[in-house]
Amino acid sequence: MARRDDDDLIGHNSGDDITAESVQTVAAGQLRSFIERIERLEEEKKTVSDDIKEVKQEAKGAGFDLKAINTILKKRKQDAAERQEEEAIVDLYMAALGMV
Repeated sequence: MARRDDDDLIGHNSGDDITAESVQTVAAGQLRSFIERIERLEEEKKTVSDDIKEVKQEAKGAGFDLKAINTILKKRKQDAAERQEEEAIVDLYMAALGMV
């Protein structure tokens, strides 16, 4: 396996005299940045998730069936061919069980 020098750790081979300490500082800064970005996105995801739950409860309060809404949401994410294939399999299985 080829030896990695300090320049490889920070993504360039400029030939500059880079110390291990400066590599650690750059790596620590990058890591901190990634962690903080992920934390912000996780918080945004939680906020959006809470908003979705609230809208679903509003729909339920208006008399809509949440199970049906969730099924529709799932199907709308699929393309037409994928949706048709899934429906055909479900129909086949239901026929095999004598449910249709």
